[in-house]
Amino acid sequence: MVLGNYKNCVSARAADPAILSASQDGGIVTQLFAFALEEGIIDGAVVAGPGDEPYKPEPVVATTVAELMEARGTRYTICPNVSMIKEATRSYGLDKVGVVGTPCQIQAVRKAQLYPMGMRSVGDKIALAIGIFCMENFPYQGLETMVEDLCNVKMESAVKMDIGKGKFSVYTARGAVSQIPLKMTHKFEQPGCHVCLDYVANLADVSTGSVGSPDGWSTVFTRTKKGETIWGKAIEAGYFETKPIADVKPGLDLVTKLATDKITKNQKTLDERASFGVDKGLRNPYI
Repeated sequence: MVLGNYKNCVSARAADPAILSASQDGGIVTQLFAFALEEGIIDGAVVAGPGDEPYKPEPVVATTVAELMEARGTRYTICPNVSMIKEATRSYGLDKVGVVGTPCQIQAVRKAQLYPMGMRSVGDKIALAIGIFCMENFPYQGLETMVEDLCNVKMESAVKMDIGKGKFSVYTARGAVSQIPLKMTHKFEQPGCHVCLDYVANLADVSTGSVGSPDGWSTVFTRTKKGETIWGKAIEAGYFETKPIADVKPGLDLVTKLATDKITKNQKTLDERASFGVDKGLRNPYI
């Protein structure tokens, strides 16, 4: 259950070199939204676009592939994508909306569809929800401290940030790489991340992340009938290269390990909260 319900899992990467060249890993989110746009499956997508400060994203509604391309890459600080869904349907007039988010954001999307308080006539317009693997996230001030004070790189000089193999890495345009052990980043984590029991975005139509796949590729779970159908059409149209997840290293064993580690660690926080005078911990929404 730590990986949630899913119909299929593969290792994949975008077939478009332009998308792949500047994507975080396999370019899955950008390529799948581009396919969905071109096929009329969605009218636009709520994505984490560039903000006024380096690596401080702002939610934007992308209605063209060019706008999707501007939002490529991972920014390790929160972007309130869910707040733009209603805007996408009202101000932009979209009837079929795509949205990408972390596991907690995808949970919020599903809650909005089930209990549409303040989101009436919006939930049924969500045409494709893509989730991204997430262990934890950082406030912008914390991320800035990690990059500038611990990695000695100015935020505006960074061209990519990455978390993997026990390290937080920052890359510059001149090819330099600065790294710190991941244990040095823990004190900067969002406190809310410590009550989350979902690593792989269980409730998305399609969820993806780099863990489990080789460099330049991503692990992709299709979780719903809708997600399976859209992903299958994209494969048939030649938008992705894929490999069976069983044929790549480190494969699902590592995904399972990290998902289990997150649940085990954060369950302790939930258990502690049960002693805060109410004698009741937060409910696990995935069981």
